[in-house]
Formats: sequence, C-alpha cells, structure tokens
Amino acid sequence: MEHQERSCIDCAVRNCDKMDKIYPDFCLTTQMNQEVLEEAMTCYQDEEVHRVTVAAAEVEYEHYCKYTRVEEIIEFARKIGAKKLGIATCVGLLKESRILADILRKHGFQVYGVACKTGAQKKTSVGIPEKCNEIGENMCNPILQAKLLNRKKTDLNIVMGLCVGHDSLFYRYSDALVTTAVTKDRVLGHNPAAALYTADSYYAKIKG
Repeated sequence: MEHQERSCIDCAVRNCDKMDKIYPDFCLTTQMNQEVLEEAMTCYQDEEVHRVTVAAAEVEYEHYCKYTRVEEIIEFARKIGAKKLGIATCVGLLKESRILADILRKHGFQVYGVACKTGAQKKTSVGIPEKCNEIGENMCNPILQAKLLNRKKTDLNIVMGLCVGHDSLFYRYSDALVTTAVTKDRVLGHNPAAALYTADSYYAKIKG
C-alpha cells in the first residue's frame, strides 16, 4: 500500500483549540509552516473577508445548537448585509427550494433561483458521453446557473442539492459568496453523513 502522509484527519487528540496536551508528531499546528500561516492570517485583514469572518463567528456563538441550518443562513445573510439571495437548485429539489424561497421572502429578502437544467442544453453538446443520456438528455448547467445569478447581482448564493462536481463548478463561477443548504445524496435522503455514521456497521460495504 502506498505511504499516506498523515494530517488532521489522522489525529485522535482533537484539542488544537486549547493546545494544552501532547500532540502527534505530524500535528499541522505544532509543525506549522509559518509563511503559510502568515499568508492566511493576512487575508483576514481584507475588509470583505473580515466582515464575513466576524458574521460567521457571531452566528455560531449566538445560535450554537439552537438554530437549524436554514435559520443560520438567514442570520448570516442579515449580518453581512445581503439583500438579494440566489438559489442554485437541482430540479429534483424545486419543491424544497420554493419552500426555502418562501421562508427567505417572509424574512425580507429578495430571492431569485435558477434550476440546474435551465437552458435545456444537451449533454452531448459539451462532450458528455451519450451513455449518460439514460438518465436524461439535458445537462446540468452549474456554470450557467452561476452566470445568471451573477447577472442578477445576488449578494449571497445558496446551493440546494447540486450534484457532486456540479456544485464544485458553481462555487468556482459564482461571483457572490456561496453557502450550502442541502447536500445531495439520493440514496440517504440528502444526509450524506449517515454513510459515515454507519460505515462500521450497517453500511460497512462503503469501505470496499
């Protein structure tokens, strides 16, 4: 088996917020590259980054274990002064996205949503293999979703169940900050963490 470089995901100490115990020799904090640390910390001096950082920390502090994800998104949007919210939704979650939009509008936000199949472009038009047409001929178009929301000048975009990889492209092309309300998992009712919780029992097959 190829040697795996160890990192935070291999640590069982999980106490780097206190730094009062013995840490493994591969600890990223105790073995920190100071140049990278300084480079990262300098980014927080940017006015926009600072505003978002403070807002995120305040939402966590003020509503810790009290608010749902949807409620936290609402509070975060308010704290950063967002007025117009974009929703990038999978067509399979349009019902949930309508509910979310209704909630957001009742809290005073302007909401504009774009579904993944908007534009009705064929998968083969971008070189996707024809075999993929078995689950539908029209492509998911996360780049178009991002560009349409960019044109609407949204202040914050919310991902609602975009496919793995499609969400990656949306994050890349969105001008506005992006947060995620729903992460798609067709098998587990959009709760991908369930596969991890049961990986040593009912869903052991996931380990191969």
